[in-house]
Amino acid sequence: MSKQQGQKGIFLRASRDIETVKRHGRRISTTIFNLMAYKMDDAPSRVGIIVGRRFGNAVRRNRAKRVFRDLVRHLHQDFVPGQAVLVFPKQEALLQPFAELMRLWEASLQRVHLLRPRSD
Repeated sequence: MSKQQGQKGIFLRASRDIETVKRHGRRISTTIFNLMAYKMDDAPSRVGIIVGRRFGNAVRRNRAKRVFRDLVRHLHQDFVPGQAVLVFPKQEALLQPFAELMRLWEASLQRVHLLRPRSD
């Protein structure tokens, strides 16, 4: 399986799945994003990134999606299986350096038990 094929499966795209997470998921709020998580099945976890028009113009919305896709790719292998996660970036996210975003993203995921425990 190529890297491209492997990465395609990590993002939540089906509107039916997104609506299920919105309806039944538990909500977590941070200063730079809101997160909703719902246990779907035992398949690898998938993440959807939702950026509404209130966020800003198309350039800002697309930049936020790009940044959060990159955050997801960095930690996806550590996700607990079977979770469907929606991320709603806040405008403050684009003001943070990437290293700080990564630190906050990882800490938030660990806090809500969406990452496997580290075996250091």
